[in-house]
Order: sequence, then structure tokens, then C-alpha cells
Amino acid sequence: MQEEKLSNVPRLIDEVEKVIFGKRETIRLTIAALLAGGHVLFEDVPGVGKTMMIKTLAKAISGTFSRVQFTPDLLPSDITGVTIFNSQTNQFEFRQGPIFTTILLADEINRTTPRSQAALLEAMSERAVTIDNHTHLLSSHFFVLATQNPVEFEGTYPLPEAQLDRFLFRLSIGYPSFNDELNLMLTPQKEEAEIRQVITSEEVEELKTLVTQVHVDEQVARYGLELITASRKHSEIVLGISPRGSTAFMHGARAYALTQGRTYVTPEDLQNILPATFGHRLRLKGGYHDEKQLQRVMEQLIEEVPIPVRQVRK
Repeated sequence: MQEEKLSNVPRLIDEVEKVIFGKRETIRLTIAALLAGGHVLFEDVPGVGKTMMIKTLAKAISGTFSRVQFTPDLLPSDITGVTIFNSQTNQFEFRQGPIFTTILLADEINRTTPRSQAALLEAMSERAVTIDNHTHLLSSHFFVLATQNPVEFEGTYPLPEAQLDRFLFRLSIGYPSFNDELNLMLTPQKEEAEIRQVITSEEVEELKTLVTQVHVDEQVARYGLELITASRKHSEIVLGISPRGSTAFMHGARAYALTQGRTYVTPEDLQNILPATFGHRLRLKGGYHDEKQLQRVMEQLIEEVPIPVRQVRK
């Protein structure tokens, strides 16, 4: 029975890969974030297929999809909804905003004001929004995929560390390889109708339950904590991984292991998800964002922290 549940993951990856060529690992990490109950920040250039991938994922898990284009004049009520007075019933009625969905695409999240950015905080953490002292529950599978352009910084409002920490992973689809892009140019554009539902909402819930049951050996957990501790002591890092980040690191590793068809976490799982988990949480000295330096620092963390070796008793 467990093997049957695990087989849903590669089928889901295969379905999404129909519209995104050659990006299987990015798709795997996105699905791992979904199963871990986290959220994803895509830092990418426009036109690489983020929206198509997200819409495809929503359809493949039989969920609903909403998109919000974040602009400087966007109000929090444009995201969460608003209470209006109905003159016919003489009562106030709540009109749901686009946040009431399964998968929410927050497009160019760094182009709106901090006030509107903060409207997502409660929803991302609690899967609920409070409006006029009334709490409205969101979908149990509520999943935010936010995008921001790493090139254009004029007229943007950088996300504060507190909100960045709410995202489980920071990912980038990037440009396709030459052959993949050639295949894309020669292949007729996929219609949304061709994407089929692969798993049900109940099956997603079952996989989320399996994530919590994935085994983490104490030595593997110690290795993860040593990587985190190293980030706090590194000479080029001014802000290391927080305790909330360490919890996200381990839970993300459980979900990633499950997408690999395993019910236990390996040190390699931690290494594979480290860039996605650490990349948006670390702050380098100097107060500037240098992606190449950040990648080099994360590689140093992996190289310098010894991998645990299990002793085999004879």
C-alpha cells in the first residue's frame, strides 16, 4: 500500500514535466515543498515557464489556481477579500479574494508595498486570514509560489528576512538547455486540456502524512545541525540559519527523500536541498547580494562539514 502511494510522486513529476522540459529536479523540489506544507519563492527571469508549471501542478493535483499580479497600488484586501454591506439582506457579507485557492501564484511579489506583502504572512503560516476580527480558513493544501525578478530592482520592495523565512525553498527554473529549447520550439504548445489529474486531494493528504513518518537517523540530524551551525560561524555570513530554518531544513529533507521513493533521509538529501533552503535565508557581510559568492559559501559549508559514516559492527 505504501509503495502504491509513493508511486504517485513520479507520476506527478512526469505530468508536470510535460510542459517544462529538462527541469525535473526543480519540479521535484517544488513538489517536495508542497508535500512538506511549505511555500516556494522563484527567483527567475521572465518567460521560463513558471506560470505554466504552477498551473499544470494545480491541475495535476485536482486543485484550484489563482494568480495575483503584485503592483505598487495593490491593497491587502485585493489579496484576502473584503467585507461589504448587502442592502438587500441588510447584512455584511465577506467576498473572498484570490487567496482562497489551492495554489496561489504571487507574481513579482517584490513589486508591491510591505503592507500588501504582509497580507500573505498569516496565510502562509497559519493557512487562515483574519478580516474584521473573523478568521477564515484556507485550503489545507494552500500553497504559495511567489516570483521575483533578480535583474530589475527599480521600483521594488525587497522582502524582509521574516517573510523570506516563511518560504521553504528558493528555486530557479533557469534557461533550458540548447536541445530542450530546440525541442520546445519544434513541439506545438501544450494545451491545458492535455494535462490530466494525476492524484486526488486525499492522496496528497496521504503523502503529507507519509512525510511526517520519514525516518531521520540521529547522526543525519546531527549532520544537518552541523551544517546550520557552520552557517552561523562562517566568516563571510552575517546572518545564519535560524531555528525555524533548521526545522524547515529537516522537514524539507523528509519530503525530498519521499520524492526519491525512500522513507529515510540521507546526508545527500540534506546536501541536495541545502542551496534551496539556505539561499534566501543567509545574509552575507557587506550588505549586498552576490549570487556567485553565495553559491561559493554554500559549497564551502558542504565541503567543510564532514559527512557522518555509520560504523558496521562485525
